[in-house]
Amino acid sequence: MGLRIIFMGTPEFAVASLEAILSAGFKVVAVVTAPDRPGGRGMKPMESAVKKCANSHGLLVLQPEKLKDTAFLSELSSFQADLQVVVAFRMLPELVWNMPPRGTINLHGSLLPQYRGAAPINRAIMDGATETGVTTFRLKHEIDTGDILMRQTMHIGQDETAGELHDRMKMIGAELLVETLRAIESEGEVETPQDQIPIGDLRKAPKIFTEDCAIDWTHGAKQIHDQIRGLSPVPGAFTRFEGKMFKIFRSSYELIQHGQPAGSVETSGNAYLKFATSDGWVCAHEIQLEGKKRMPVTDFLRGYKPLAR
Repeated sequence: MGLRIIFMGTPEFAVASLEAILSAGFKVVAVVTAPDRPGGRGMKPMESAVKKCANSHGLLVLQPEKLKDTAFLSELSSFQADLQVVVAFRMLPELVWNMPPRGTINLHGSLLPQYRGAAPINRAIMDGATETGVTTFRLKHEIDTGDILMRQTMHIGQDETAGELHDRMKMIGAELLVETLRAIESEGEVETPQDQIPIGDLRKAPKIFTEDCAIDWTHGAKQIHDQIRGLSPVPGAFTRFEGKMFKIFRSSYELIQHGQPAGSVETSGNAYLKFATSDGWVCAHEIQLEGKKRMPVTDFLRGYKPLAR
């Protein structure tokens, strides 16, 4: 008969998983996603990426405002799902995650127990990590602490941005999720408590705040380069440039003694723009000045008259 699955997710990251589950032949009896929210220039109601995907497959979509609402809980129970799958959704109350007889599993963008939290992709890159991965695990009370089902390791490129890693990870994560579901369906899953997994320093992945995005030029060049790529494309690392907010999305760095004050700028006027750090330079390659579009720094330099030398 096969598993009856309820899928829960909202952003584009979750779409790859939903598509993979359907392509693998699993029965998704309902999809739970965020309510439509005003957005865009006209502030019209915007559907989540998962809702659009679910509608394209003719799936039933639920969009509860409150997950503890009695009407929602009653409807959720009526589907008699064997299992719930969560990918990039909000925190679930126990009434929800403990409802199906086979429990609720989650796909997380790190090698748990490392980088528990809301921003594992960003934080791993910002920390200069060279390796991360995806994990499937069972939900329990404390966030991202449930028993692990499967993990898949991924290399992080030295100049790879959070956006690029996100796009690779959603596909690899979707494949791991399907593999996990097949193991559960055959009752061959193996669960490992997270405290049995050897780790070094435990890194966390809290939500990104504005202060995380402000560049401190007294830091090292590599640290700043990692911050820039870890926050690209959103929300973007920023500094002040001639009195305006200046976001940097792509960069490179060089370690060299220069004797210049941290944050000072050096430019050819048409080819490069770089900022002094405590131990070298960070060269900006893709930027956005407040009020302007995102662009290559060469385009910016050609059109920004105050920089003319």
